Amino acid sequence: MPTVLRALLLSALLTLVPVAVGVARSGDETLSRDPAAYQGTALADFDTTKAVVQRVPFCDLVPQEAVEEALGGEATLTAYGNGERSDAFPGGDVPHEYGCRFSPADAADPADPADATDPADTGATGEARGWVFAPPVTPDAARRMTETPLAATCTALPAAPAYGAPSTAVLCPGDGVQRVTFQGLFGDAWLACSLTLAADVPQDEAVDRAGRWCVAVAQAASVPLT
Repeated sequence: MPTVLRALLLSALLTLVPVAVGVARSGDETLSRDPAAYQGTALADFDTTKAVVQRVPFCDLVPQEAVEEALGGEATLTAYGNGERSDAFPGGDVPHEYGCRFSPADAADPADPADATDPADTGATGEARGWVFAPPVTPDAARRMTETPLAATCTALPAAPAYGAPSTAVLCPGDGVQRVTFQGLFGDAWLACSLTLAADVPQDEAVDRAGRWCVAVAQAASVPLT
């Protein structure tokens, strides 16, 4: 999701949902467990209704194998916390969320899809992201977010598997790239993820790789099922 749109959605959400950021499950304590073994699960095979997503930092729990499969090679992590300043955003201002950006190590500015990287530098291309809103989100607020009009260049993917309930899936082309974004409500947590790949990657492959990436994000951000 573009930074400006994300910030607007969060601003609107915070006027609708009274919260005390930093309490309950939106504290800054990272989930205390080891990363789960990566299995490369397709989103269609993942029951998002059973995932219990926490509104806390989770980047250290994303398996490296998931990043490498999504991007086709190794990548550098930029993690950020609720309200921190981070290079992951233009201008450095971070909305109320916890998230990660994985990008080729030599990318000049991975936040800008027009800023290309030579794939020979790292073997990886594009960018993989995941983030969860720090404030709790109500079902009504989530439905309003799923109904937010898309950018003129973006296309909804109504046939894509659900990613929470309610949820959205969107494909947005850029300058030589394409970005697939899944986002939705898991309990009271609004979780989102995106995968940016070269424009010449077939759309079905891009959506499948994004779905597998987003399963890894959901598993990293969730309490393990027992």
